[in-house]
Amino acid sequence: MPRTARAFWLNSPGHGEIRDVPLPEPGRGDVVVRALYSGVSRGTESLVFRGGVPESQHTAMRAPFQEGEFPGPVKYGYLSVGLVEEGPERLLGRTVFCLYPHQSRYVVPASAVTPVPDTVPAARAVLAGTVETAVNALWDAAPLVGDRIAVIGAGMVGCSVAALLARFPGVRVQLVDADPSRAAVAEALGTGFALPGDALGDCDLVVHASASEAGLTRALELLAPEGTVLELSWYGDRRVALPLGEAFHSRRLVLRGSQVGTVSPARASRRTYADRLALSLDLLADPALDALVSGECAFEDLPSTLARIASGELPGLCHRVRYDTPA
Repeated sequence: MPRTARAFWLNSPGHGEIRDVPLPEPGRGDVVVRALYSGVSRGTESLVFRGGVPESQHTAMRAPFQEGEFPGPVKYGYLSVGLVEEGPERLLGRTVFCLYPHQSRYVVPASAVTPVPDTVPAARAVLAGTVETAVNALWDAAPLVGDRIAVIGAGMVGCSVAALLARFPGVRVQLVDADPSRAAVAEALGTGFALPGDALGDCDLVVHASASEAGLTRALELLAPEGTVLELSWYGDRRVALPLGEAFHSRRLVLRGSQVGTVSPARASRRTYADRLALSLDLLADPALDALVSGECAFEDLPSTLARIASGELPGLCHRVRYDTPA
């Protein structure tokens, strides 16, 4: 009998469905993975769901196992955790992370999966892709002991960055967001919290992840002379205006982009993508990171749930998808 699975497809902007899809026969060196959980990358997947990926970025925005093309029909996603049912003996029965879309079962090369450490629950491992973004950002930013740092935007990426910075000795790190309810998340992660107007200034580094013009403007305002803003936001097809007159030049401020699609130049000669992902999974042994998961739904409910996330009706951080796929 042909193998089949269930997969989420975006038919057109704003309209998704669960489809039955055929599975290829696994080849030598492949694994068959039964999904346990996947995660919704809220900012990126909302942009995809709304059809907001600029045509110029269609190639750059492709997920590793994406099928179809933007704006749709397209099968998109990259935060999957599952159990290896068939494959090499070293992986058989292991829980693994894979950059695969939302699908109940899938066949990929064994090299495409990363074993989840025994110290990390499968349900938490869906955060690996977001923590990987934070690891790459900190390789780019290279914070120093004792730095004064603000992280603007308490979404998944911003909170992941703040959580890792909280481990640096002597660092003053403050998570900044317009939503006062994010103070509880900051406390769970071990960082300070402030509303934008109350944020501490004189920062050596500001990491910006709010994807808003106001947030980026505030990031520049919080810098000490010769300080750096590391920009992690993805604006899609939106333009932003910034006050690059005023004191930008006289204070010798730096605005730098960072993106997880390539390994940071600071480590590219010594670390691979696999090294970076394995490190991110190791860091997920910290139970404090459970604070980044703010909701969960069954896989069959994903089309309606993604519509609510993309519209802003369902706010939060990481939304986890649960699979009840028969063994």
